[in-house]
Amino acid sequence: MSTFYTILLLLLSNVFMTLAWYGHLKLQQTGVSSHWPLIAIIAFSWMIAFFEYCCQVPANRIGFSGNGGPFSLVQLKVIQECISLLVFAVIANMMFQNQPLHWNHFAAFLCLIAAVYFVFMK
Repeated sequence: MSTFYTILLLLLSNVFMTLAWYGHLKLQQTGVSSHWPLIAIIAFSWMIAFFEYCCQVPANRIGFSGNGGPFSLVQLKVIQECISLLVFAVIANMMFQNQPLHWNHFAAFLCLIAAVYFVFMK
């Protein structure tokens, strides 16, 4: 069950992270934040990033083998990076639809899957 909660929290964490890092660009495109000072955009992003940390930290604590979880530190990081890129691709495609995925993106995803495979090899 800790595997499920770890993956779920990492998924949520990365949704918040992507929105914190790139959501302000969409707000700027729509004109919502085009006149905000940079410090306001940073503060807005940090408010979203707070929820990223509220998911990321528990995910790592639950999932880490040193705390009774199923994953080593390296495995946690590789899982997090794969989820991060997958979430980014989906959200970026939804927010900025003029940037479709191409064959090289899918090739990169296959390389990530291979990285996960090699990290989990005994």
